[in-house]
Amino acid sequence: MKYLLLPDHHPTSNVLWMGTLAWIVIILLSVFLLAVVGMILLKYMRHIVAAGDLNYDGEDKNNVPLTRRILARTIPPLRIIHSKAIALWYGNPSAKLKLVGVTGTNGKTTIATVLYDLFRKMGHRCGLISTVCIKIEDEEYPAIITTPGAVDLNRLLSKMVKAGCEYVFMECSSHGLVQKRINGLHFSGGIFTNLTRDHLDYHRTFDNYRNAKKSFFDFLSPLAFSIVNADDNHWQTMVQDCKAKIKTYSIHDKADFMAKVQECDLEGMCLDINGREVDVHFIGKFNASNLLAIYGTAVMLGKEPQKILTALSAMRSVRGRLEPMRSPEGFITLIDYAHTPDALRNVLETIHEVLNGKGRIITVCGAGGNRDIGKRPLMAQEAVRWSDIVIFTSDNPRFEDPQTIINDMMSGVDTPEKDKVFSIVDRREAIIKACSMAQKDDVVLVAGKGHEDYQEIKDRKYPFSDKEVISEYLRVRDEK
Repeated sequence: MKYLLLPDHHPTSNVLWMGTLAWIVIILLSVFLLAVVGMILLKYMRHIVAAGDLNYDGEDKNNVPLTRRILARTIPPLRIIHSKAIALWYGNPSAKLKLVGVTGTNGKTTIATVLYDLFRKMGHRCGLISTVCIKIEDEEYPAIITTPGAVDLNRLLSKMVKAGCEYVFMECSSHGLVQKRINGLHFSGGIFTNLTRDHLDYHRTFDNYRNAKKSFFDFLSPLAFSIVNADDNHWQTMVQDCKAKIKTYSIHDKADFMAKVQECDLEGMCLDINGREVDVHFIGKFNASNLLAIYGTAVMLGKEPQKILTALSAMRSVRGRLEPMRSPEGFITLIDYAHTPDALRNVLETIHEVLNGKGRIITVCGAGGNRDIGKRPLMAQEAVRWSDIVIFTSDNPRFEDPQTIINDMMSGVDTPEKDKVFSIVDRREAIIKACSMAQKDDVVLVAGKGHEDYQEIKDRKYPFSDKEVISEYLRVRDEK
């Protein structure tokens, strides 16, 4: 009889398999736990980095948490490496373009957009990256933020190269600069407009905000040019470490590029630019300064002065920047993005000078929620100082109570001035109220949102347009 011999069943074999299985489970659990911890740490780091400027120069380091001090030393170099790597991945598209950046508190959108329109009118294929929109020749895309991240920036610039663009004009925001989004790019030139209080909710101090803007000019190569506003007290600080060729512009003093306002009304201005007269469809000294920066930039890019001025005379105001709308009754509404005390003062001072007492100024304005609280009473003071009637209302309240924001603004208004101030939380109602109060020769300024087609409330963007509200009101009023 033959027997089938089976292998002996050893207990140690079971132990071995169970041990191996246990190790596999332990390894898998460890990987899972590491992934969870990594995601939590990454989320925390993103939150802490997004929470504010990592530059603490001039601040008391004892008040800065250790985690942020560590991040302040490690994150900026990593961001620079990231931006340069992304640019390399896309084949350094900016090196194949004549790229000009515009930075400063006010005027960036106007300068970048008019430069785009100007160079297209002069026969060039162009790209635009701005707060209002992104353009690649005739194609227009919505702008989510003023200065996109490194990946989006290089992707856009790559598309512009493929579309045959020669020139690209872009806004460089303080957030974009301090987060090193542009550090992989090659700029042919840079423009400094002006510097006043803004974004201190992010940068904490004015010095940090100024240093963010200054970093753009520190970054320019010796082959580039920089054009700076000599009428601004900070211009020398901006370029003190700049290696690029420096040119100045001014509407008050001697500079490389100079301008004077000869005449101005609500239709436009007559300017003298470096001894040549030109009529333009823009109003106000601040726009004269903007146009001078545009002129200077075009000259530095090799264009003939007279051809520049001829093209400038055909340019129109930028969407949401002192954008006029006329009523059948003879009053004018102006929509503007002014959302800082300085910008609001500039716009209102311009309207005041143009009207010369022939009509009233009715201003509708607010202040953004979860942003620099300190500028709210300052904006209110400027509105009240230069207006006959003021209506404080909602801007983008975000997560704040709109009435609280209005109360913060009201804190800047002296008691005798409160008689001419109204408080209407609903922005639509506020605009309609202002228009209904307007008479012949009056100007209604609706400030703060400009081109925006939404209102941000509780982390949601609801469709809303100052221009559409005014258009609808004027249409209904015209039908009556």
